[in-house]
Amino acid sequence: MRESILERRLVREVKRVGGLAPKWVSPGNRGVPDRLVILPNGRTVYVEMKAPGKQLDPLQVRWAKKLLGLGHQHYKIDSNEDIDRFIAEVMPK
Repeated sequence: MRESILERRLVREVKRVGGLAPKWVSPGNRGVPDRLVILPNGRTVYVEMKAPGKQLDPLQVRWAKKLLGLGHQHYKIDSNEDIDRFIAEVMPK
């Protein structure tokens, strides 16, 4: 499965639960996560999309550590199961 297919599904699922998942482009800051997931109730989560089985590259790992160190949530998603788990974890019951 291609990363782009997973990314479209993530955007669709986030929209279904009332959120937004715009692409994040930050000129001069290589390695930032692919998507800012903006959820109801003022919650924002950072998501890096990868093709199935692919790992984060070193710049992406550095960004993930920075964000986590600042108290933000960061997810790496590379499967439909990851998308389902992500939605279940970030949406209140």
